[in-house]
Amino acid sequence: MCIHQLNLLAASNNLPITSFLGKQHPIEAHHLSSICDIMEKAMVNGDTCIIRCILVVFQVVFKFFFSPQTERNRDIVRRSGLLLWQLLMAPRDQICSEIQKEVCLAISSGLNILYPGEAEINNLLKLVLTEGERNSGLSQLRDVILTNLAEQLQNNRFGSEDDDHYRLNDELLHYILKIVVRESCVLITKCQTVSKDDFQRLLSTVPAASSCLRYLMAVQNHLLSNTILIKPDENDDSDSSLQGETLKVQELKTSILSLATQILTGCDEVLEMLQQVTTALINSDISDREQRLKGLEQITKATMLGHLLPVLLTSLMHPNLQTLTMADALMPQLVQLVLYTSQTALLLKTQSPVFSELNSSPSGASEQKGKLLPEERMLEEKEEPGFLTGLKIPAPWAAGKTVETVHPVRDNYKFKETVHIPGARCLYLRFDNRCSSQYDYDKLVIYAGPNTNSRKVAEYGGNTLGYGSRSVLGTGWPKDLVKVEGDTVTFSFEMRSGREHNTPDKAMWGFACTVRAQESSEDVSGGLPFLVDLALGLSVLACSMLRILYNGPEITKDEETCQELLRSKLLQRCQWQVEANGVISPALTPSPSPLPLTIEEDREFTYPSDVLVPPVGHYFDLPRIRLPPGIMIKLREISGRARPQFRPSIK
Repeated sequence: MCIHQLNLLAASNNLPITSFLGKQHPIEAHHLSSICDIMEKAMVNGDTCIIRCILVVFQVVFKFFFSPQTERNRDIVRRSGLLLWQLLMAPRDQICSEIQKEVCLAISSGLNILYPGEAEINNLLKLVLTEGERNSGLSQLRDVILTNLAEQLQNNRFGSEDDDHYRLNDELLHYILKIVVRESCVLITKCQTVSKDDFQRLLSTVPAASSCLRYLMAVQNHLLSNTILIKPDENDDSDSSLQGETLKVQELKTSILSLATQILTGCDEVLEMLQQVTTALINSDISDREQRLKGLEQITKATMLGHLLPVLLTSLMHPNLQTLTMADALMPQLVQLVLYTSQTALLLKTQSPVFSELNSSPSGASEQKGKLLPEERMLEEKEEPGFLTGLKIPAPWAAGKTVETVHPVRDNYKFKETVHIPGARCLYLRFDNRCSSQYDYDKLVIYAGPNTNSRKVAEYGGNTLGYGSRSVLGTGWPKDLVKVEGDTVTFSFEMRSGREHNTPDKAMWGFACTVRAQESSEDVSGGLPFLVDLALGLSVLACSMLRILYNGPEITKDEETCQELLRSKLLQRCQWQVEANGVISPALTPSPSPLPLTIEEDREFTYPSDVLVPPVGHYFDLPRIRLPPGIMIKLREISGRARPQFRPSIK
């Protein structure tokens, strides 16, 4: 157990023992061979204590003291691997769970030694991912390896040498995603199938994420964080550096698009199962139906819908990922997810008391409808209660922001903070009833603006507890709301006096203030139901992607350069045609419409309203556009053709 504890301590990269062990000389091959001999003898004798100790020794040796450089070392490694696999695949009645866990830790610690090539590691992972459900040893090995890879990936930056090692290929990610989808569907199905007691136990175990889900979370966070936070090197502005950064960003976006497509496809399957289970629970007659419907939301948060989808939706709203390629690829899946989440949220909403009250008293509803105008009645008949019916969406900053000093304040203490609530017409300040300072010149000054140069609103200081100045500044610390015009307020507090020996902490408590944009405090503790919040997030992202698709490709630099040319009257009067190869060129046949012989450049030119398609075989003279002399001079300079000179003929 001492060796096991040493191994656990060595796993931390921040401890000195890690660097100490890393500097030790590699173990000799014959020493590892002796360890294998002890393991074989213990396996024959069934000595579980020695087997467990040797497994812990394997973990330390593989991690710090062994390097398979020679052929003899590789033979010993193969022998060690065979012993570990014999223990891993042994029947459950012949091996205890503790030994099986140590075997998995040993294989995970020596993963790069036991399987030196990338192809060998991929084959191992494919085996544990595809056969893990049928074998408990492979299932546990899968969990240990993926947990270790997830931890390493979280500490690794995109593009580093170890990135490809910790981030698995698309085929393995597909296997992992299938497992996560299956786990999520099974977890949701249990809300309908398990007994009442088992359901309560299920609620007490969530939202614990499985190892496969944790690895997908690590991959997603790894890609998204590097895409959003990536910044070019300011000290290196060379073309090669800029090109390298561009390639890295493009590679990140391609990886994110592939992962997002798979995650949204998996969420589609889970939401379909969630809708089926919700419908089945609503139509069932089990005694604890209401409790199961309430617990269904908590269970849903433990699936990939709660661990993967919210982070993905929030990150896809970042400008770095708001691209036409992303919108074109993800839009169909987003629409399907919006439908599933809104429909399921509405199903759950029909079981809530608020919805029932809104749909009660049909006579009152008919009387109200009878008072409507005909146009309003037509709109009213088309309206249907949605998943937002009866829900109050929390306003931004409704909970307010608390600004406070340390308690109690100390000598020479200074405090300044600015609160900005975008879009607020005015701010409301509510002070704590414990606010106090030793003297009235130990005061708080409030400014209606971003700094202390803004308009002064009020100042407060002192106390009424009988200490220090025994008085307060002005009318004292406010008991009611203080209104500040605008969306920004600045607090500036300074402790100018030294604390006297008989002044208690309550007389030097400082201040605390809550800033809100509403006069009345809004109850936002409950928030929105999870599925409603998810449906709103999906709707916002879908609308953003629709706007990108509507706007089309971004304006290129060539188009920006040619803006003046594209607005020219010369091109506005041309008829353009699309050739067979897709190239757009001016039509050779002019318009048959009666156009003016001269088009003034300073006047807006429009085509006549009649048909512009010319008849076959007829040609007409184009009207002449009179250009200013300055433009004509520049055109002659560019073309190299001088203005023709008319010489008088000599008779």
